[in-house]
Amino acid sequence: MVDVLTETVIARPPAEVAAYAADPANAPAWYVNIVSARWETPPPLRVGSRIAFTARFLGRRLAYTYEVTDFAPGERLVMRTAEGPFPMETTYTWTPEGDGATRMTLRNRGEPQGFARIAAPAMASAMRRANQKDLARLKQILEARP
Repeated sequence: MVDVLTETVIARPPAEVAAYAADPANAPAWYVNIVSARWETPPPLRVGSRIAFTARFLGRRLAYTYEVTDFAPGERLVMRTAEGPFPMETTYTWTPEGDGATRMTLRNRGEPQGFARIAAPAMASAMRRANQKDLARLKQILEARP
């Protein structure tokens, strides 16, 4: 089992952080590894929405579709994929932090299969580094807004 939790505090209100982070169109701007995101179901985001992502991770091209399994706008978003060698659940949470700031957590949990199971410790370390970069980039983008 891989379970990677990262978090940051962003000097913007939760509704603003959540609206930006939960919009699949913004994912390539703040995720280091995501190349593209495409709706498979019509927007807006809701439970049952499906979004196809293309990413690069550890030198490999990955294509997978996430399905939204839980969504409380401005509070929580949970997406799952059962595709590929690494079925994954990604959870975002947004909580008020005081002075109009937001604590955002990004959690990736999954059960690697096949070769990915052997590489799980290295994958967890790579995911942690990438997630830290992702949240730092998100913070930079949102805090630069007027």
